[in-house]
Amino acid sequence: MSDLLNAVLAGATPDELAGLEMPGSYRGALVKRSEVDMFAGMESSDKDPRLSLHVEEVPLPELAPDEAYVAVMASSINFNTVWTSIFEPLPTFGFLDRLGKEGPWAARHALDYHVVGSDAAGVVLRTGSAVRNWKVGDKVTVHCNYVDDQDPSAHDDSMLAANQRIWGFESNFGGLADVTVVKANQLMPKPAHLSWEEAAINALCNSTAYRMLVSPNGARMTQGDKVLVWGASGGLGSFAVQHVLNGGGTPIGVVSSPEKVKLLNDLGVEAVIDRKAANYRFWSDEHTQDESEWRRFGKDIRALVGAEPEIVFEHPGRQTMGASVFACKRAGTIVTCAATSGYMIEYDNRHLWMKLKTIKGSHFANYREAWDANQLVCEGKVLPPLSAVYTLEEVGEAAYQVHHNLHEGKIGVLCLAPTEGLGIDDPELRAKVGEDRITLFRRHGA
Repeated sequence: MSDLLNAVLAGATPDELAGLEMPGSYRGALVKRSEVDMFAGMESSDKDPRLSLHVEEVPLPELAPDEAYVAVMASSINFNTVWTSIFEPLPTFGFLDRLGKEGPWAARHALDYHVVGSDAAGVVLRTGSAVRNWKVGDKVTVHCNYVDDQDPSAHDDSMLAANQRIWGFESNFGGLADVTVVKANQLMPKPAHLSWEEAAINALCNSTAYRMLVSPNGARMTQGDKVLVWGASGGLGSFAVQHVLNGGGTPIGVVSSPEKVKLLNDLGVEAVIDRKAANYRFWSDEHTQDESEWRRFGKDIRALVGAEPEIVFEHPGRQTMGASVFACKRAGTIVTCAATSGYMIEYDNRHLWMKLKTIKGSHFANYREAWDANQLVCEGKVLPPLSAVYTLEEVGEAAYQVHHNLHEGKIGVLCLAPTEGLGIDDPELRAKVGEDRITLFRRHGA
């Protein structure tokens, strides 16, 4: 990979890049089919991604007509990488095997190893014969909606496609690697004022938050809306509060420490609840929720912003859904995209039906939503919540940090980029946005 890396770093022309020979293999962070039972009988918290994630040389797959090879300068860790690494809730090889049955190009994915990763920023190295809008040398970020646009169910809203998948989680050849294979309709322009690692962390979480809040497919947030955001300093929540602020709403962030309160204040969020300081006990025991604690939580929200939230941005799941349904305003919307504390949720349905509230499910974003969310990053209106950077060889430790919530914002991973800070092509816009704001999460994490 050294010739390609040197050429990319030197700003080689498209013709020069096209003239370089593609490698027969590349480094990738992967899990192995032979190890899916390695954590059998263990609690989730005891399963260690540092044992299951390996960085090895793997063969470069053939390129399909609608695909591109991208030299990955940087990637990031998402919770789906953690789930893959601990083989929960299911080993991802079942996803790869089902994909492999869809045709000869799909068969490439059904392997005994799974190269993971659902974010990337890099440079296009080759394009398939059917690719029209991208060319060798383009600097790109990659979103993770992996969909067959020849299936009629993929049109109107591709997230409703019968065979919609998440790249690097339900497909192989993901972004935590030196090279990745992506469909052309996953590519978006790289924000020119950001470094590779700053650009790499946004696509999955930013697009998810955008669909949940801004898109007509989500909660349809409007100016003046009050939005309760759980985990507001995390990878998903940090994008959510920025979209609320940008849209003329009032975010109410829920975090778990005074340091996280200060981080959100510096980001522009005035209303923040430290849930640990408040010591909410939504569950009095494993099977029973305490409505008096929901009421105390609701009272604290009203004390901060004067009313109940029109929208609740919900992703913890079991531990918080009861409180979310209760706290949401009459006729409001609880929009949910995950269940990190458990997916078997319970809530008092009387507070839903009698107050005409809505629970709306949401999952990643379609290409238009991802593109629009990325454009906000390109314009400097959404900041990258990068808090730490690891090398590809350290991917197991990076995933461990996310698994145990030992981080804020997002963790970046350098792949081909040899050092941090490379890839900034628009220093004027960077100066206009503000170095202190772009690096806010990094400084708080120092």
